[in-house]
Amino acid sequence: MSQTKLQSFLEANVSTAIGFGISWAVTPFVMGALGYSVGAGTAFGITVVYTVISIVRGYLVRRFFNRMEVRRG
Repeated sequence: MSQTKLQSFLEANVSTAIGFGISWAVTPFVMGALGYSVGAGTAFGITVVYTVISIVRGYLVRRFFNRMEVRRG
């Protein structure tokens, strides 16, 4: 059974929301290890940019594989 487009979108968002929290918490430590000092606001901004990219990527990859499955079936 294949997912609807809405289900694909929601799945990508739930997965990414979990990643958002992890990324926001880890970004200051990673940047600090690379010699950059960032506060919570900067870490939030960095995380937002990568989160938007991740949502679009996850949705497109899911739809691609869903389309491939439908064509095989």
